[in-house]
Amino acid sequence: MKEKRRNKFIIEILGILLALLWLSPFYLMIVNSFKTKNGIFSNILGIPESWTFENFQQAFIDLNFLSSLTNSIIVSLGSVVIIILFSSMAGYSLSRNKSKLSGAIFLLFVAAMLIPFQSVMIPLVSLFGEVNMLNIYGLIFMYLGFGASLSIFLYHGAMKSIPISLDEAATIDGANKWQVFWRIVFPMLKPISVTVMILNLIWIWNDYLLPSLVLSSDTATLPLKMFFFFGQYTKQWHLALAGLTLAIIPVIIIYFFAQKHIIEGVTEGAVK
Repeated sequence: MKEKRRNKFIIEILGILLALLWLSPFYLMIVNSFKTKNGIFSNILGIPESWTFENFQQAFIDLNFLSSLTNSIIVSLGSVVIIILFSSMAGYSLSRNKSKLSGAIFLLFVAAMLIPFQSVMIPLVSLFGEVNMLNIYGLIFMYLGFGASLSIFLYHGAMKSIPISLDEAATIDGANKWQVFWRIVFPMLKPISVTVMILNLIWIWNDYLLPSLVLSSDTATLPLKMFFFFGQYTKQWHLALAGLTLAIIPVIIIYFFAQKHIIEGVTEGAVK
């Protein structure tokens, strides 16, 4: 009994230490965003001697925050919506069709997760440039290609927990394939859909490399605008940290509201 308590105590201490280690970057970002430029370099780890909100005001102006936020929302939500729609349909089709062709296609999607973006970066941008698709809509289409593989893998795993007898019962009642999926199956995929939404939203919201190759300055997202604070000779860390704090707030809010469904969805898609 004592040994169990001791092991539990050790695990709790390790958990607390890991939590502090994980939260330390957020602490540094938030605390230093309230300091002046000189205050950051004089005391990086400490609490600000005098809290200032001027960094946030200046970062809001320099980032053209409302315009950049709108671009980020359009790209992120647009990409997530089409990823969920197409990946859920693909996962349903591949899981219900037991042919060798569907199995080969599924393995192809799984293998695509191993292909690094950098290996297809130049030919992809060249191809989309030839068809005048280097804009927000082209970027959303690219995110569908890069995000579909993992999403289809998760949906395919989640589909195994939904009995095929539901499909058969709905078909007997006169429903076609489209109605069976959207009215019966898709509502039951809510946990995995939330997981797919959060995983892709965090990745797309924070992505810098692909938007930098596709978007112009007029349609730049928040990560692209953040580069404004890092010049060749000067780095405005106080403004950059304030801008980063503003940029992560929407994702953190969404994550806290959806974290229960994320855990359920990852478990369902990975284990079953």
